[in-house]
Amino acid sequence: MEKQNGTNKTINCRGAALDLASPVIMGIINITDDSFYAGSRSQNMEHILEKAAQHLREGAHILDIGAQSTRPGAVDVGPEVELERLLPAIETLVKYYPQVIISIDTYYATVAEKTIQAGAAIINDISAGDIDPEMLATAGRLQVPYIAMHMQGTPGTMQHNPQYTDVALDVLDYFIRKKAACLAAGIKDLIIDPGFGFGKTIADNYTLLKRLSVFQILDCPLLIGISRKSMIYKLLDNTPADALNGTTVLNTLALQQGAGILRVHDVKAAAEVIRIWEYMQKV
Repeated sequence: MEKQNGTNKTINCRGAALDLASPVIMGIINITDDSFYAGSRSQNMEHILEKAAQHLREGAHILDIGAQSTRPGAVDVGPEVELERLLPAIETLVKYYPQVIISIDTYYATVAEKTIQAGAAIINDISAGDIDPEMLATAGRLQVPYIAMHMQGTPGTMQHNPQYTDVALDVLDYFIRKKAACLAAGIKDLIIDPGFGFGKTIADNYTLLKRLSVFQILDCPLLIGISRKSMIYKLLDNTPADALNGTTVLNTLALQQGAGILRVHDVKAAAEVIRIWEYMQKV
Protein backbone atom coordinates (compact mmCIF):
# COMPACT_ATOMS: atom_id res chain seq x y z
CA MET A 1 0.00 0.00 0.00
CA GLU A 2 1.46 3.32 -1.09
CA LYS A 3 1.42 6.30 1.25
CA GLN A 4 1.37 10.03 0.78
CA ASN A 5 1.71 12.44 3.72
CA GLY A 6 1.25 9.53 6.12
CA THR A 7 -2.13 8.48 4.69
CA ASN A 8 -2.78 5.22 2.84
CA LYS A 9 -3.60 6.04 -0.78
CA THR A 10 -3.56 2.93 -2.96
CA ILE A 11 -4.70 -0.65 -2.42
CA ASN A 12 -3.71 -3.61 -4.58
CA CYS A 13 -6.77 -5.43 -5.94
CA ARG A 14 -5.32 -8.53 -7.63
CA GLY A 15 -2.83 -6.43 -9.56
CA ALA A 16 -5.18 -3.50 -10.18
CA ALA A 17 -4.26 -0.42 -8.17
CA LEU A 18 -7.27 1.34 -6.65
CA ASP A 19 -6.43 4.95 -5.79
CA LEU A 20 -8.06 6.12 -2.57
CA ALA A 21 -6.61 9.63 -2.70
CA SER A 22 -10.17 10.64 -3.57
CA PRO A 23 -13.30 8.97 -2.15
CA VAL A 24 -14.56 5.92 -4.03
CA ILE A 25 -17.92 4.18 -4.24
CA MET A 26 -18.79 0.56 -3.48
CA GLY A 27 -22.08 -0.46 -5.09
CA ILE A 28 -24.12 -3.13 -3.29
CA ILE A 29 -25.53 -6.22 -5.01
CA ASN A 30 -27.35 -8.67 -2.72
CA ILE A 31 -27.91 -12.14 -4.14
CA THR A 32 -30.54 -12.99 -1.56
CA ASP A 33 -34.26 -12.46 -0.98
CA ASP A 34 -33.67 -11.46 2.66
CA SER A 35 -31.87 -8.12 2.43
CA PHE A 36 -33.48 -5.35 4.50
CA TYR A 37 -33.80 -3.11 1.41
CA ALA A 38 -35.82 -4.72 -1.39
CA GLY A 39 -34.24 -2.52 -4.04
CA SER A 40 -30.85 -4.18 -3.55
CA ARG A 41 -32.03 -7.78 -4.03
CA SER A 42 -30.98 -9.62 -7.19
CA GLN A 43 -32.53 -13.03 -7.79
CA ASN A 44 -31.27 -14.02 -11.25
CA MET A 45 -28.23 -13.51 -13.44
CA GLU A 46 -29.94 -11.07 -15.78
CA HIS A 47 -30.85 -8.80 -12.88
CA ILE A 48 -27.35 -9.11 -11.40
CA LEU A 49 -25.82 -8.01 -14.71
CA GLU A 50 -28.31 -5.15 -15.03
CA LYS A 51 -27.55 -3.96 -11.49
CA ALA A 52 -23.79 -4.24 -12.07
CA ALA A 53 -24.05 -2.29 -15.34
CA GLN A 54 -26.07 0.44 -13.63
CA HIS A 55 -23.62 0.70 -10.71
CA LEU A 56 -20.60 0.89 -13.01
CA ARG A 57 -22.27 3.36 -15.37
CA GLU A 58 -23.16 5.63 -12.46
CA GLY A 59 -19.64 5.64 -11.05
CA ALA A 60 -19.04 2.63 -8.79
CA HIS A 61 -15.38 1.67 -8.38
CA ILE A 62 -16.15 -1.60 -6.55
CA LEU A 63 -19.06 -4.04 -6.68
CA ASP A 64 -19.80 -5.57 -3.27
CA ILE A 65 -21.58 -8.90 -3.69
CA GLY A 66 -23.15 -10.82 -0.83
CA ALA A 67 -25.34 -13.91 -0.61
CA GLN A 68 -26.02 -13.86 3.13
CA SER A 69 -28.35 -11.30 4.65
CA THR A 70 -26.79 -9.57 7.66
CA ARG A 71 -29.83 -7.59 8.75
CA PRO A 72 -30.69 -7.86 12.47
CA GLY A 73 -32.09 -11.32 13.18
CA ALA A 74 -30.97 -12.78 9.84
CA VAL A 75 -30.61 -16.55 9.56
CA ASP A 76 -27.18 -17.87 8.57
CA VAL A 77 -27.52 -19.73 5.26
CA GLY A 78 -24.05 -21.31 5.54
CA PRO A 79 -21.01 -21.33 3.24
CA GLU A 80 -22.36 -23.91 0.80
CA VAL A 81 -25.42 -21.82 -0.07
CA GLU A 82 -23.28 -18.68 -0.29
CA LEU A 83 -20.98 -20.34 -2.80
CA GLU A 84 -23.89 -21.72 -4.85
CA ARG A 85 -25.14 -18.16 -5.23
CA LEU A 86 -21.83 -16.32 -5.51
CA LEU A 87 -19.63 -18.36 -7.85
CA PRO A 88 -21.87 -18.19 -10.95
CA ALA A 89 -22.38 -14.45 -10.37
CA ILE A 90 -18.65 -13.76 -10.09
CA GLU A 91 -17.79 -15.83 -13.15
CA THR A 92 -20.46 -14.01 -15.18
CA LEU A 93 -19.45 -10.55 -13.99
CA VAL A 94 -15.79 -11.20 -14.73
CA LYS A 95 -16.74 -12.45 -18.20
CA TYR A 96 -18.76 -9.34 -19.07
CA TYR A 97 -16.66 -6.81 -17.12
CA PRO A 98 -13.07 -8.13 -17.03
CA GLN A 99 -11.71 -5.02 -15.27
CA VAL A 100 -14.33 -4.96 -12.52
CA ILE A 101 -13.17 -4.96 -8.88
CA ILE A 102 -15.41 -7.31 -6.92
CA SER A 103 -15.66 -7.35 -3.15
CA ILE A 104 -17.13 -10.42 -1.46
CA ASP A 105 -19.31 -9.82 1.58
CA THR A 106 -18.75 -12.95 3.69
CA TYR A 107 -17.48 -14.02 7.08
CA TYR A 108 -16.49 -17.52 5.98
CA ALA A 109 -12.85 -18.17 5.04
CA THR A 110 -13.79 -20.95 2.60
CA VAL A 111 -16.19 -18.65 0.76
CA ALA A 112 -13.58 -15.90 0.68
CA GLU A 113 -10.92 -18.21 -0.74
CA LYS A 114 -13.06 -19.79 -3.46
CA THR A 115 -14.56 -16.50 -4.60
CA ILE A 116 -11.16 -14.82 -4.75
CA GLN A 117 -9.96 -17.73 -6.88
CA ALA A 118 -13.00 -17.18 -9.13
CA GLY A 119 -12.12 -13.53 -9.74
CA ALA A 120 -13.10 -11.43 -6.73
CA ALA A 121 -10.46 -9.06 -5.38
CA ILE A 122 -11.50 -7.85 -1.90
CA ILE A 123 -12.83 -9.58 1.23
CA ASN A 124 -15.51 -7.68 3.15
CA ASP A 125 -15.99 -9.37 6.53
CA ILE A 126 -18.64 -7.97 8.89
CA SER A 127 -17.11 -9.96 11.75
CA ALA A 128 -13.47 -8.90 11.21
CA GLY A 129 -12.46 -12.53 11.63
CA ASP A 130 -14.35 -13.05 14.89
CA ILE A 131 -16.83 -15.57 13.46
CA ASP A 132 -14.41 -17.72 11.44
CA PRO A 133 -11.00 -18.03 13.13
CA GLU A 134 -9.42 -18.97 9.78
CA MET A 135 -10.40 -15.74 8.05
CA LEU A 136 -7.44 -13.51 8.91
CA ALA A 137 -4.88 -16.15 7.96
CA THR A 138 -6.77 -16.80 4.72
CA ALA A 139 -6.86 -13.11 3.82
CA GLY A 140 -3.17 -12.80 4.59
CA ARG A 141 -2.31 -15.79 2.43
CA LEU A 142 -4.46 -14.57 -0.48
CA GLN A 143 -2.84 -11.11 -0.30
CA VAL A 144 -6.02 -9.20 -1.08
CA PRO A 145 -7.45 -6.10 0.62
CA TYR A 146 -9.43 -6.98 3.73
CA ILE A 147 -12.32 -4.95 5.12
CA ALA A 148 -12.68 -5.48 8.88
CA MET A 149 -15.98 -4.32 10.34
CA HIS A 150 -16.90 -3.86 13.99
CA MET A 151 -19.96 -5.75 15.22
CA GLN A 152 -21.05 -6.39 18.78
CA GLY A 153 -22.49 -9.92 18.80
CA THR A 154 -23.73 -11.67 15.65
CA PRO A 155 -26.39 -10.70 13.09
CA GLY A 156 -28.84 -12.82 15.06
CA THR A 157 -28.11 -11.14 18.42
CA MET A 158 -26.43 -7.81 17.71
CA GLN A 159 -29.43 -5.58 18.43
CA HIS A 160 -30.27 -7.25 21.74
CA ASN A 161 -29.40 -4.40 24.10
CA PRO A 162 -25.90 -3.42 22.85
CA GLN A 163 -23.76 -1.80 25.57
CA TYR A 164 -20.66 0.46 25.43
CA THR A 165 -18.69 2.50 27.91
CA ASP A 166 -17.80 5.02 25.18
CA VAL A 167 -18.84 3.75 21.76
CA ALA A 168 -16.23 5.67 19.75
CA LEU A 169 -13.32 4.76 22.03
CA ASP A 170 -14.52 1.18 22.49
CA VAL A 171 -14.69 0.65 18.73
CA LEU A 172 -11.34 2.38 18.26
CA ASP A 173 -9.72 0.13 20.90
CA TYR A 174 -11.19 -2.88 19.11
CA PHE A 175 -9.61 -1.80 15.83
CA ILE A 176 -6.23 -1.08 17.40
CA ARG A 177 -6.13 -4.71 18.51
CA LYS A 178 -7.63 -5.97 15.25
CA LYS A 179 -5.11 -4.08 13.12
CA ALA A 180 -2.27 -5.74 15.03
CA ALA A 181 -3.84 -9.16 14.43
CA CYS A 182 -4.32 -8.42 10.73
CA LEU A 183 -0.73 -7.29 10.31
CA ALA A 184 0.47 -10.41 12.12
CA ALA A 185 -1.59 -12.51 9.68
CA GLY A 186 0.15 -10.88 6.71
CA ILE A 187 -2.68 -8.60 5.60
CA LYS A 188 -1.14 -5.59 3.86
CA ASP A 189 -4.20 -3.61 2.72
CA LEU A 190 -6.54 -3.21 5.68
CA ILE A 191 -9.75 -1.18 5.44
CA ILE A 192 -11.74 -0.22 8.54
CA ASP A 193 -15.56 -0.18 8.78
CA PRO A 194 -17.02 1.07 12.11
CA GLY A 195 -20.12 -1.05 11.53
CA PHE A 196 -23.05 1.35 11.62
CA GLY A 197 -26.16 -0.54 12.68
CA PHE A 198 -24.29 -3.65 13.80
CA GLY A 199 -24.74 -4.00 17.56
CA LYS A 200 -25.40 -0.29 18.09
CA THR A 201 -28.34 1.86 19.12
CA ILE A 202 -29.45 4.85 17.07
CA ALA A 203 -27.64 7.09 19.57
CA ASP A 204 -24.49 4.94 19.27
CA ASN A 205 -24.57 5.26 15.48
CA TYR A 206 -24.82 9.04 15.51
CA THR A 207 -22.14 9.33 18.18
CA LEU A 208 -19.85 7.24 15.99
CA LEU A 209 -20.61 9.42 12.99
CA LYS A 210 -19.99 12.62 14.95
CA ARG A 211 -16.62 11.30 16.17
CA LEU A 212 -15.62 9.46 13.00
CA SER A 213 -12.38 11.39 12.67
CA VAL A 214 -10.90 9.52 15.68
CA PHE A 215 -10.40 6.49 13.41
CA GLN A 216 -7.84 8.36 11.35
CA ILE A 217 -5.31 7.43 14.04
CA LEU A 218 -5.43 3.90 12.62
CA ASP A 219 -3.92 5.12 9.32
CA CYS A 220 -6.23 2.85 7.31
CA PRO A 221 -8.82 3.67 4.66
CA LEU A 222 -12.24 4.17 6.26
CA LEU A 223 -15.32 2.54 4.74
CA ILE A 224 -18.76 3.84 5.68
CA GLY A 225 -21.87 1.73 5.16
CA ILE A 226 -24.93 3.72 6.22
CA SER A 227 -27.02 3.41 3.07
CA ARG A 228 -30.77 3.35 3.86
CA LYS A 229 -30.13 1.89 7.34
CA SER A 230 -32.44 2.02 10.35
CA MET A 231 -30.41 4.84 11.94
CA ILE A 232 -31.95 6.94 9.16
CA TYR A 233 -35.45 5.63 8.66
CA LYS A 234 -36.24 5.04 12.34
CA LEU A 235 -35.09 8.53 13.23
CA LEU A 236 -37.14 10.02 10.38
CA ASP A 237 -40.09 7.67 10.95
CA ASN A 238 -40.15 6.34 7.40
CA THR A 239 -38.87 3.21 5.59
CA PRO A 240 -35.71 2.01 3.84
CA ALA A 241 -37.37 2.90 0.53
CA ASP A 242 -37.71 6.50 1.71
CA ALA A 243 -34.22 6.82 3.19
CA LEU A 244 -32.18 8.03 0.22
CA ASN A 245 -32.21 11.69 1.23
CA GLY A 246 -31.07 10.81 4.74
CA THR A 247 -28.37 8.58 3.29
CA THR A 248 -27.07 11.48 1.20
CA VAL A 249 -26.91 13.72 4.27
CA LEU A 250 -24.99 11.15 6.32
CA ASN A 251 -22.59 10.30 3.48
CA THR A 252 -21.77 14.01 3.24
CA LEU A 253 -21.07 14.19 6.97
CA ALA A 254 -18.92 11.06 6.72
CA LEU A 255 -16.81 12.52 3.91
CA GLN A 256 -16.20 15.61 6.04
CA GLN A 257 -14.74 13.34 8.73
CA GLY A 258 -12.40 11.35 6.53
CA ALA A 259 -14.45 8.57 4.94
CA GLY A 260 -12.68 7.14 1.89
CA ILE A 261 -15.14 4.50 0.66
CA LEU A 262 -18.91 4.88 0.56
CA ARG A 263 -20.80 1.56 0.46
CA VAL A 264 -24.18 2.36 -1.06
CA HIS A 265 -27.28 1.07 -2.78
CA ASP A 266 -27.63 4.26 -4.83
CA VAL A 267 -24.41 4.95 -6.73
CA LYS A 268 -25.58 8.00 -8.69
CA ALA A 269 -26.53 9.88 -5.52
CA ALA A 270 -23.23 8.99 -3.86
CA ALA A 271 -21.26 10.11 -6.92
CA GLU A 272 -23.01 13.47 -6.76
CA VAL A 273 -22.18 13.80 -3.06
CA ILE A 274 -18.50 13.16 -3.78
CA ARG A 275 -18.45 15.52 -6.76
CA ILE A 276 -19.89 18.39 -4.69
CA TRP A 277 -17.72 17.61 -1.66
CA GLU A 278 -14.56 17.55 -3.79
CA TYR A 279 -15.49 20.85 -5.44
CA MET A 280 -15.95 22.39 -2.00
CA GLN A 281 -12.38 21.41 -1.11
CA LYS A 282 -11.09 23.57 -3.97
CA VAL A 283 -13.04 26.80 -3.49
